[in-house]
Amino acid sequence: MKAYEVNFDGLVGPTHNYAGLAYGNLASMAHALTVSNPRAAVLQGLEKMKLLADLGLKQAVLPPHERPNLAMLRRLGFRGGDVRVLETAAEEAPFLIAAAYSASGMWAANAATVSPGADTKDGRVHFTPANLVSHFHRSMETDFAGAVLKAIFTDQTVFAHHPPLPATLQLSDEGAANHTRLCTEYGGKGFELFTYGKRGFATSEGGPGIYPARQSMEASAAIARLHGLHGERTAFARQNPVAVDAGVFHNDVISVGNRNVFLYHSLAFHAGDAVIADLKQRFSEECRGDLILIEVADEKVPIADSVSSYLFNSQLVTLPNGDMCLIAPAESQENPYTSVLLEDLVSGDNPIKEVRSVDVRQSMKNGGGPACLRLRVVLTEAELALAHAGVFLTDQLYEELCGWAGRNYRDRFDASDFVDPQVPEESRSALDELTQLLGLGSIYSFQREGAGL
Repeated sequence: MKAYEVNFDGLVGPTHNYAGLAYGNLASMAHALTVSNPRAAVLQGLEKMKLLADLGLKQAVLPPHERPNLAMLRRLGFRGGDVRVLETAAEEAPFLIAAAYSASGMWAANAATVSPGADTKDGRVHFTPANLVSHFHRSMETDFAGAVLKAIFTDQTVFAHHPPLPATLQLSDEGAANHTRLCTEYGGKGFELFTYGKRGFATSEGGPGIYPARQSMEASAAIARLHGLHGERTAFARQNPVAVDAGVFHNDVISVGNRNVFLYHSLAFHAGDAVIADLKQRFSEECRGDLILIEVADEKVPIADSVSSYLFNSQLVTLPNGDMCLIAPAESQENPYTSVLLEDLVSGDNPIKEVRSVDVRQSMKNGGGPACLRLRVVLTEAELALAHAGVFLTDQLYEELCGWAGRNYRDRFDASDFVDPQVPEESRSALDELTQLLGLGSIYSFQREGAGL
């Protein structure tokens, strides 16, 4: 049966800001406490989605998380009405109020790990929301991400939803940002590559010396078991500690794969030559095809330039005519090393025939490129028909969402807005209107409780 790779992009939330909360994410750290533009951010994301839809790809949206997360602040001991909670948190624990306002749920690549039915023993599409325990502000995303996926993929005979892994550092899981599926056809047998940065229960394996590794081997192995993956079509590779210390906090910052093409930096993996040789051999044996490997040497594109340009955080997609297209951040066209590489790619003997540059600078300043903004879900035509239709991008929905953003989003946001009493009401109003546009019902707690509207 014909299958499609659907891109589910996270809509940027109304409180998009630069608080510099992600240690090890160089862009996030560099832009801490600068002024953001939430309206520009959401419109940039929508423009990227529209580009992919216009290219003939299946494109859908995921709603933002409710922010500020007042429920979390109250759980941490702050009492009173909304305004009192925000004022007290800002005075006593500014790091907590910054986390409560984080719009990092926009990076849907961290929402979950997804395995299509062609890869699983029971033939269902499996979802496991990431626990994201490496950072407090991201750990708050887990429950809502799982609830949204259940609201979109409801049929339990076709879709299997697992709870997130236990919230411990030994089982630290960052979702699809460290997961790559390779195949000859989307609907055929796939080879799932999990990349990890540390072993949670072993200290003998050396790790990075500057920044923390986020994904654990134990978490990746648990997800493979939960999804019922076939061992012969599953591989685990360790991140190169040198790459982590250079700012590669997730593997999708240093490699990208699509179907039978894998584009990666030479410093991406520990014992990289052995990892790639094993991947090539096993792919050939199990998927009955040739894996096209495109290695980018550090001499050609230094790892620092790979990170600053987010070249490998491009989306590599297959167009309806069979050619592949790289949806690259504008910054990769502006970097002298990566711009030359992009020219070489499209003129080379490989399936990548086109590069499309996108402006997602508001996301990039916080350390998320085009691929961070999307979660890939492979669906057959039958599975696609069972997914909630209201989240799929059409020309009409695109126009409605642009209008919605224009009405509800501010054009500037900084730390002083954390205590603005209007922000919670503005955010709730925007999200309530959005759920009506997407037909998702009362997915937010404030809607179910009747608060704030």
